[in-house]
Amino acid sequence: MAVDTVYQLMGGVGSYQVYLIILLNLLQVYVAAQAVFMTIVGAGLPIYWDYGDISANRTRDNATVFKHWVRMVNKSEIQKHVHFDSASSSVVKEWYLIGDASYKVVVASSIYFFGVLVGVVTFGQLSDRFGRKKVYLAGLSLDILFGIVSGVTPTYETFVMSRFGVGVMNGGMALASFVLLQEYVAVSHWALTGSLQSLSFAVGISVYALLGYFIRPWRILAIVINIEGLLILFPSLCIPESPHWLYTQGRLDEAKDILENFVKWQRHPKGPVILKPPKVQDAENSASILDLFRDRILLWRTLIMMYVWLICSLVYYGLTLNAGDTDGNRYLNIALSGLAELPSYPLCCLLMNRTWSGRRRTLAGFLLLGGAACLVIILLPEKKGIGIYTVVNGQYFSILGKLSISAAFNVVYVYTSELYPTCVRNVGLGICSMSSRFGGILAPFLPSLKSIHRSLHFVVFGITGLLAGTFSLLLPETLNEVLPDSLTDLRIIACHPLAEDVVSQKPEENKMASDANHAENINNMSEDDDDADEKTTLIK
Repeated sequence: MAVDTVYQLMGGVGSYQVYLIILLNLLQVYVAAQAVFMTIVGAGLPIYWDYGDISANRTRDNATVFKHWVRMVNKSEIQKHVHFDSASSSVVKEWYLIGDASYKVVVASSIYFFGVLVGVVTFGQLSDRFGRKKVYLAGLSLDILFGIVSGVTPTYETFVMSRFGVGVMNGGMALASFVLLQEYVAVSHWALTGSLQSLSFAVGISVYALLGYFIRPWRILAIVINIEGLLILFPSLCIPESPHWLYTQGRLDEAKDILENFVKWQRHPKGPVILKPPKVQDAENSASILDLFRDRILLWRTLIMMYVWLICSLVYYGLTLNAGDTDGNRYLNIALSGLAELPSYPLCCLLMNRTWSGRRRTLAGFLLLGGAACLVIILLPEKKGIGIYTVVNGQYFSILGKLSISAAFNVVYVYTSELYPTCVRNVGLGICSMSSRFGGILAPFLPSLKSIHRSLHFVVFGITGLLAGTFSLLLPETLNEVLPDSLTDLRIIACHPLAEDVVSQKPEENKMASDANHAENINNMSEDDDDADEKTTLIK
């Protein structure tokens, strides 16, 4: 029998699997801190200069004069006459990233997401080739190393290079760990485990804001974050490889040992595990990244999901990174930005498992709601007015948009996992995640659209979100459907409804189809007898 059949016969999740779920969800707290690292470390600070102690940010005229002065003088003069709050700490203060050099803060954020793009592309193929566990552990180890370098580097250039390294490792190992965790449990639990990882990421944003509030020196903050990573790394050394991956590689004995260990730690063990060798795949069934674009079914799904992932990332990180620039306490705003996501995950987990909504309609609904919320913001006054506008304002709709897009981002992970066959699932996730990183690269630059119109970036979020929700309705539903293992299985499943329509429309061929179905039923009865023997062996 296949690995997922064993999971189904287990009838639940054992305590060892629960331990693995908790460990890899704690990893998301570390991943989130690295993703939103620049919201605190790259925070803009009040600037004071010697000429009458005039704040350069207090009025438009002073800001203009200050920018002109910074442009005309050399670096030593800037360091001599420009002063920051002595209690503040950020890379802006460290390397005087002000005036014409302020773009370097945004560049550091985009470089990180560019690294994530490189990581998800390369690590997706590596984990399919060498295994999920090895790639995950190597990525986490190097992620911590580059993260520590970010905290101790003496120059901005080295800082940017280290942030690129963090992005590569953080994105790659996060993808490998996501697939690893999904393959530790049955497909019926994928929606739950996927939602838990997204929820843990949201908690990680709030935890990072809390750490930033108590640890003001940005270098110490960077070191503390990577100590969190070390606390995750050491227990991860003992986790097992993915039984699904071992099974597809023909390493049945290793997969069997892991599955028996899962069964052993259940409250009511079901007995020994028997695995059938996987079917030998011919050249037609062998899969690679090129099959995502050569196969017509996969091409359609891949193009739509690439766009949906890109918009999810663009809107999500656009709203998240913008939280630190809103009025009020920076740390509180970032923490609330993470906490605002929490209600979305149990809600989308509930909707994903309902037959009337499923994966497709849930994804489309949240994307449409998030896009609409962002568009409403442009119709509201910039400041609280009178009457209803004292309660209803752009900040509330921004939170609604963040909640909706967070739910959509959660659904898209689970939905994409189910749209692709096992042989290209990790590559498919990797290529879609790669697409989303372009959204992350662009997100830090979108707030600059405020110079044209205060809400222009929300127009971009809204229109692209509505389009993504509309396109997602063109995909098939995967709830309670058989998930394909190979490209051949994918074609059979995709063509099955069409075959039924052809039979119903051509009565003269019904007899031939009936005879074929009769022969197939006889074969299925024989296979069912074999399955019954396997179940008897597994559950005594």
